[in-house]
Amino acid sequence: MIITLKKNTPQPEIGRLIQNFKNQGVQVNMISGANYNVFGLVGDTAKLDERRIKANEWIEDVTRIAAPYKLANRMFHPQDSVIDVSGVKVGGQEKIAVIGGPCSVEGEAMICDIAQQVKDAGGVMLRGGAYKPRTSPYAFQGMGTEGILAMVKAREKTGLPIVSELMSADKIDEFVEYVDLIQVGARNMQNFDLLKALGKIEKPVLLKRGLANTIEEWIMAAEYIMAGGNKNVILCERGIRTFEKYTRNTLDLSVVPIIKERTHLPIIIDPSHATGDWKLVEAMSLAAIAAGADGLIIEVHACPECAWSDGAQSLKPVKFASLIEKGRAIAQVVGRSV
Repeated sequence: MIITLKKNTPQPEIGRLIQNFKNQGVQVNMISGANYNVFGLVGDTAKLDERRIKANEWIEDVTRIAAPYKLANRMFHPQDSVIDVSGVKVGGQEKIAVIGGPCSVEGEAMICDIAQQVKDAGGVMLRGGAYKPRTSPYAFQGMGTEGILAMVKAREKTGLPIVSELMSADKIDEFVEYVDLIQVGARNMQNFDLLKALGKIEKPVLLKRGLANTIEEWIMAAEYIMAGGNKNVILCERGIRTFEKYTRNTLDLSVVPIIKERTHLPIIIDPSHATGDWKLVEAMSLAAIAAGADGLIIEVHACPECAWSDGAQSLKPVKFASLIEKGRAIAQVVGRSV
């Protein structure tokens, strides 16, 4: 619900209104302008009587918002959010953040080598899976804590912030201590207990869209995290499941302008999981930049045919560097930089 106050409403009256709404169990977000004051009410606003609110002489207008998400809604937060990941800023008009690294961490020497190549190519963060959610129980499940610590070594050597997927709330303390950007994978997008737990920390969260979830469901998952107090959320489109078999998933690039219009959150694209084919990654990455994405997260491996997981969708470092170089040209067209 949005409450618009009349121009020159006295400050004491504004304070009384805010307290009144808080007493009714709703959160009040205030947006101030030169000639107006607007309240964004978050919570169970269904119990609020519009007629009683309008009866106040200082109330100009009352508008109910159809969208169920409030904290992520651009109406309550007109400015783009810029999320700081250990010095790398994502969102707004900041440089497009390119994240690179292997699907799975395969050892300290391997991840340190890839990290240096990612940095040399122009990447600004290192991705790597230490805990792997796999469809088959017999597939490689990740190195666990050993993999996280190997990524920490890579960060020490290169200075690149690290991104890794958290699968369960019992590992949060480990991730808060070691990981710069905590990823919630597609399969956990609606793991509400995990989302609530992430709402209680301050570390930035990279929230991937679920395999078959709507945009609204995705934004509502972000709302869970933000409602807990953690506003540092970055959205990630990684393709959705359709009837198409030529690609691993179907990359929904239309979601970029939709997210930009409806929310203030940054959005990055994962063309690796979206396509499942390294030959398609460059084209989809460039298209994502043209669509207005704030970043890319791309799988990079020195020897994809030897990768412990998802080698078919991984770029070799030289291809990754070429992609970034081409991305710089596309970024200029849309008024951004890489």
